[in-house]
Amino acid sequence: MNLFAEAIAYLLDPATWQGPNALGMRIVEHLTFSGAVLALAALVGIPAGVLIGHTGRGRGLVVALTSGARAIPTLGLLTIFGLALGIGLEAPYWALLVLALPPVLAGAYAGVEAVDRATVGGARAIGMSEWQIVRQVELPLAAPVLLGGLRSAALQVISTATLAAYVSNTGLGRPIFQGLKARDYEVMLAGALLVALLSLAVELVFQALQSAAARRAEPSAVPARAVARAPERNTA
Repeated sequence: MNLFAEAIAYLLDPATWQGPNALGMRIVEHLTFSGAVLALAALVGIPAGVLIGHTGRGRGLVVALTSGARAIPTLGLLTIFGLALGIGLEAPYWALLVLALPPVLAGAYAGVEAVDRATVGGARAIGMSEWQIVRQVELPLAAPVLLGGLRSAALQVISTATLAAYVSNTGLGRPIFQGLKARDYEVMLAGALLVALLSLAVELVFQALQSAAARRAEPSAVPARAVARAPERNTA
C-alpha cells in the first residue's frame, strides 16, 4: 500500500511531467507507436478478412494464423527481430504486428461470414454488384464484430508495447524498465498504472464504437407501448 501511495505521489509530482523524459511525452510515444501498429494491421487484416468472409475461401488459413499467433511469445519474437534488425523501433513494430494481425483478420472474417446469407442473396437478386454487396450490406452488418477484432488487437498492442523499450528508448516501457533497473519500484508501478489507464480508455472508446455500430446494424425494435392499438368497433 505504501508503494502504491509513492507511485501516486510520483505521478502527481509536476517534475515528472517536465523535461525530455516527461511522462506526457512517453504517453504520446506509446500511443503513436501503438496506433501505427494497429493501422498497418487494419490495412492488411480487414481487406483480407472481408475477402475471406465474402468468398468463403481461406477459412483454414484464418484459424491456423489465429491459433499459431497465440502460441508465439511476443518477447521471444521481439528478441529474434532485435537480433536481426538491431536497436530501434523496427523490431518491436514487426513483433507487435504479428500480435495484432490475427484478431483483426479474424474479426473481419467472422463479421462478414456471420451476415445472413438470405440478406446477401436478396442483394444479388436486386442486381447489386459484389463490391456493392460488400460495401453496402456486409460491412455495415459486420461492423460490430469487425470492431471487436480491432478492439482486441488494440488492447493487446497497448499493453504489450511496453516491450518496445527493450530495444528502444520509447514509450511507457522506459519508466518500467528504468524503475526495475534502479530499484525505483514506485516509478515502475507508475508506468504500469499509466499503461493500465490507457488500456481502459481505449477499451471504453471501442466499446462506444461497437455499441454505435450495433445500433446501426440492427433495426430498432418498436416498443410495445409505441404500437397504437386499433379502436374496437361496436358491431352491435
